[in-house]
Amino acid sequence: MAAADRIILALDRGDAEAALALAAAVPGLRWVKVGLELFTAAGPAVVHDLRQRGLRVFLDLKFHDIPATMAGACRSAARLGAELITVHASAGGEALAAAQEAALEGSAAAGLPAPTLLAVTVLTSWDAERFGRELAVTTPLERHVGDLAALAAAAGLKGAVCSPLEVAGLRAAHPRPFALVTPGIRPAGDETGDQKRVMTPAAALAAGASHLVIGRAISAAADPAAVFAACCAELGSGERG
Repeated sequence: MAAADRIILALDRGDAEAALALAAAVPGLRWVKVGLELFTAAGPAVVHDLRQRGLRVFLDLKFHDIPATMAGACRSAARLGAELITVHASAGGEALAAAQEAALEGSAAAGLPAPTLLAVTVLTSWDAERFGRELAVTTPLERHVGDLAALAAAAGLKGAVCSPLEVAGLRAAHPRPFALVTPGIRPAGDETGDQKRVMTPAAALAAGASHLVIGRAISAAADPAAVFAACCAELGSGERG
């Protein structure tokens, strides 16, 4: 897989025009992430517009609801042509299985390839101490991530979202082609912002990540194209090494 195919640019913008402009400013870009902010502002049309420009879409809305509602949401998301779709693993096995089945139904009805549902384990904004204290979870964070990924795999999902710090452990338990998509990616020297469990692009790839979500490091840069190219070069060098 080429380095550019591994990087997903998070289009964290409040309107479609700004998001499309950012995507157009990065030559060689293959994947984009549409999250809650952009989708709430621009709606399904932005997914269509991005796909019309030849971009692959990761629809990161993190569905978490009762089984019937999650199924309906994933069916609709698949019909849009999103190739990666997030659901919260903590919704439980029944909801995950219903979402997986509905996504396959939706893509088939639209004549599109089946999307990959990704189970969100523990958000990268949590650190271990606060996670346990505020949510009253006594299981160590890394083990909790593993338990949620195992629940998702048992429900038929083909991938998970985790911090890069948990990638190596999950990859040992879930060999490829199980997808491990990692936010919390920061080039060396970059500020971490509200992310707590982070890693550099090359280190995350070496640990076993399949795709890396990079947002502000590229989108807030004075020259987004240059930062994207540098990330690709870093990944390419790591793979050759």
